[in-house]
Amino acid sequence: MTTNHTIVSPEKWLEARKSLLALEKEHTRLRDKINAQRQALPWVRMDKNYVFETVDGRKTLSELFDGRSQLVIYHFMLGENWEAGCPSCSFLADHFDGMLPHLNHHDVTLIAASNAPLAKIEAYRRRMGWHFPWVSAWGSDFNSDFHVSFTPAELAGGKVVYNFAEIDSGSAYEELPGLSAFYKDEDGTVYHTYSTYARGLEELVGTFMLLDRAPKGRNEGQVMDFVRRHDEYEDAQRQRA
Repeated sequence: MTTNHTIVSPEKWLEARKSLLALEKEHTRLRDKINAQRQALPWVRMDKNYVFETVDGRKTLSELFDGRSQLVIYHFMLGENWEAGCPSCSFLADHFDGMLPHLNHHDVTLIAASNAPLAKIEAYRRRMGWHFPWVSAWGSDFNSDFHVSFTPAELAGGKVVYNFAEIDSGSAYEELPGLSAFYKDEDGTVYHTYSTYARGLEELVGTFMLLDRAPKGRNEGQVMDFVRRHDEYEDAQRQRA
């Protein structure tokens, strides 16, 4: 087997590992600092009345909390006329079901929201075998207001706002990924507390975190070029044959 890595004694490896550990600890402390600053962000009162289609009927944003005080919505890329959900969003969403009992027990409701009609969402959810709540924002301004859905006219305009900055619309799609968090107080007032987009979503992907510790890392040419929907990998296709 060929390798580009230096082969050393256990003593030399331990020396290099301790050096990396110091950097990892610095990263951990920085992450703690970022988390503290994230928790200290000011909030925005949500005065607009968004309505979503769910498997249990139409629900407002406030009703999506499902009896809890915290709500996290993943903006899943599945457009009105798409045949399937975005492979990268699907890769991320594969991690959701295992989180649900822990999040729900900790007063957090996690759902996905897409601009596709509910019937299309449900068909794709069945294909993927997922159980997390997933609602349709189709016909509302929700995804547009959170800068993850864009009309043909907006895309034709040359610029759109994504990830808190103007970007060339040629680098955008009609749907883009994101995550937004909300809080509901005892009076029922809902506040927008946080949103993140693009590579800000990476830490949600446990597979990435494990790959970063594997010998070859993510082993990619371009970001996420190895990702497929979980039923599209060759071994999954052979198992179905």
